[in-house]
Amino acid sequence: MGVSIRAVKAADIPEVLSFALQARDELFPTLSATGIPDDLAQFEAVYLQGGGQFLIARADGQIVAAVGYRPYDGRFPQLDYQGCKTVEVVRLYVRPAFRRLGLAGQLYRSLEALARDAGVAVVYLHTHPFLPGAIDFWRRQGFEVVDVEADPVWHTTHMHRLL
Repeated sequence: MGVSIRAVKAADIPEVLSFALQARDELFPTLSATGIPDDLAQFEAVYLQGGGQFLIARADGQIVAAVGYRPYDGRFPQLDYQGCKTVEVVRLYVRPAFRRLGLAGQLYRSLEALARDAGVAVVYLHTHPFLPGAIDFWRRQGFEVVDVEADPVWHTTHMHRLL
């Protein structure tokens, strides 16, 4: 496959932001009007200095996939991770030509290794059933569903993995 995975450096940020925003627009077109998400607007503070991590995969010099984690902020009251060092997996994107090759799993395992090294106890994420294969993918990575919201549009599915 000729893909290399590595942590983002400060010099990569403009290219990573371009990649992440384009992928977000493709997956969630209605969110484009809401502007740049806070974690991306404050990328260096969140992912390079604030207890987060962000990995990219490159092929032929181009970013083809990305994933990150950031400290979980407790914004979902139905989830109680108090007393546990918890991070939230975010921004898993793989270009269509690189899907179904095992790259997302490789990226996640690399990210999980960083979380283990950082003493993380719980890896949390949320996803949505309209994203093809997302829930099954995360189950294959060892995540379990802990809550599904009843909202009529998103059906936000909360998952976690204990490390």
